[in-house]
Amino acid sequence: MEYFTLNNGAKMPALGLGTLRMFGKDAEEAVICAVRNGYRHIDTASSYQNEKAVGRGIAGCGIPREELFITVKIWPSDYVRAKSAVAGSLRRLGIDYADLVLLHHPVGDVYGAWSSLEELVDEGIVRGLGLSNFSREQTAEFIRRFRVRPSLLTVENHPYAPQNELRSYLKTQGIVLEAWYPLGHADHRLMEEPVILRLAEKYGRTPVQILLRWHIQIGNSVLPGSKNPEHIRQNIDIFDFALSEEDMTEIAEINTGTLYKEFTDEMRQRYLAWEPDWDDQE
Repeated sequence: MEYFTLNNGAKMPALGLGTLRMFGKDAEEAVICAVRNGYRHIDTASSYQNEKAVGRGIAGCGIPREELFITVKIWPSDYVRAKSAVAGSLRRLGIDYADLVLLHHPVGDVYGAWSSLEELVDEGIVRGLGLSNFSREQTAEFIRRFRVRPSLLTVENHPYAPQNELRSYLKTQGIVLEAWYPLGHADHRLMEEPVILRLAEKYGRTPVQILLRWHIQIGNSVLPGSKNPEHIRQNIDIFDFALSEEDMTEIAEINTGTLYKEFTDEMRQRYLAWEPDWDDQE
């Protein structure tokens, strides 16, 4: 495993398990399988509606809590009650602190929520703060306004849209970029790019492993999600080889600047209006 040292001094594993679209026993077993195969970073969110199952996996994985790095995200409709939202996530997960809490989308009372989360940092209930789906300009405003700086920004990122300018800016600010859609989207176009297939053959790896290794080498944190035990094992098996500079240059040439998902103001207003019962889950 490789690690990032965040701007709050915490060490975060560069690769972890994403749990989006995992529910019930699938989520629980995926967490246990991941931890037993060397994962130490587990990522979830209240909106994933799987925190109870992820918590059962954490409790059953056989690893002390302090050896794990756990990220949670607050949904926009909960920003006005950020402290109680974090308390709810911790209760459902069965843990007494979060290593990282992210604001999930840039809509609603983002600054009021951040102020509340700063107090939780002071109390040791939250170790670090970050942002999800915020722009460079929005991230810069948090840096300007608050004493607790964002430690991480998670955005869509892959070779089709590596967002090099954003990454360069974040690096100057000591903020880690974390990639979602790290393998592209479900159409598999990215994994079937000739350069990716050629490098997979060259190194005796899968296309997924080549893409995950690319993320690590450009400095991205990455959270591949899978319920398949073999895929979970393969996804972390990327720390015993490195792509060459020539390989990285070839991958850079497939950058089209294309994002698979664009967020509209209308979408974000719907996010703000969504207030489910987070405790209504398995």
